[in-house]
Amino acid sequence: MDLMIFIIAISKEDRKMDKAGKLTFSFREWIRNSVQGLISLFQPSGKGTPEKNGLHPFRVIVRKEMADHFSSWRFIILVSLIFLTCLGSMYTAMSNISKAVKSEDAEGAFFFLRLFTASDGTLPPFFVFIGFLGPLLGIGLGFDAINSEQNRGTLSRLLAQPVHRDYVINAKFLAALQVISLMFFVLGFLVIGFGLISIGIPPTAEEFLRIIFFLLLSIIYVAFWLNLSIFFSVRFRQPATAALAGIAVWLFFTVFYPMIVSLIIKALSPDQAMEASYKMYLLEKLRLTLMRFLPNQLFSEATTTLLMPSVRSLGPLTMEQLYGTIPGPLPLGQSLLLVWPQVTGLIAATVLCFALSYVSFMRREIRSR
Repeated sequence: MDLMIFIIAISKEDRKMDKAGKLTFSFREWIRNSVQGLISLFQPSGKGTPEKNGLHPFRVIVRKEMADHFSSWRFIILVSLIFLTCLGSMYTAMSNISKAVKSEDAEGAFFFLRLFTASDGTLPPFFVFIGFLGPLLGIGLGFDAINSEQNRGTLSRLLAQPVHRDYVINAKFLAALQVISLMFFVLGFLVIGFGLISIGIPPTAEEFLRIIFFLLLSIIYVAFWLNLSIFFSVRFRQPATAALAGIAVWLFFTVFYPMIVSLIIKALSPDQAMEASYKMYLLEKLRLTLMRFLPNQLFSEATTTLLMPSVRSLGPLTMEQLYGTIPGPLPLGQSLLLVWPQVTGLIAATVLCFALSYVSFMRREIRSR
């Protein structure tokens, strides 16, 4: 209720209503409102009226959502789970770091990156855990973003005030994204700090930049699942249904879709030995093409290339292509060019899910209980 009273006091704009009484919006209004809201987040606070000290309604909603996330047991449990798996993977990497780096290894110059990729077989490396548990974090933060507010009756009271309707969904997404970004950067720098204490070797500039790009890519990957869960939160009235829908999509992408692709490739495999090698090459390209519809496959390929500079190709190669190649690590610029299609695909999927949730929320009729 304090949020309602505060928003009433600081908002002066009226909602535009059409003849049917539904809220109308345009792309120009969305751009204007989003930019104003983002600018208001960085306005300095001062004394005076709420509008003069920079407390914009969008900023208030973002603060409220972030406070709700940090104080919820759901977020604490998810972060604790990811933190414990991070410690476990880091321990296995530290115990196996002497065997992982050899003088003749092409990645010997990138010693610090082995903290994120090395493993002794008992536990997966750090980036594999992020690819597996990251979707659960995104789903857990967004599956009840809208429907829980509607079931409590607070959403209709909020929208009854002179507040832009898209402030609600934009603030919920931005607040969750800031929480995810803060968590990943804390985990990343925690690994760097433990590595400095344990091995006493600081990361080089290229290693540090590769780790930063890996963390940014992890944020984009989790943001995809966050937007997908927000979309289910808009479409389904019950939070449990939205959570089950998000988990069902995650299980389908993780377990069932690779099985379907494997069955397709097995059915198309050549029976005769004649021209089998070339057909297997084409089938492998087909398998990779089908698998790259998965966001976790795009994330896995991109992170592997960024954290393992010796990776020079993400697809099958013929003997003619391998002839004359010199093994060696790629520079950072070349690795970024290699993973740019995967990064673009993840960003496009994230933007698409956000657009679906945004349009669904703006067109949805919100009624009180």
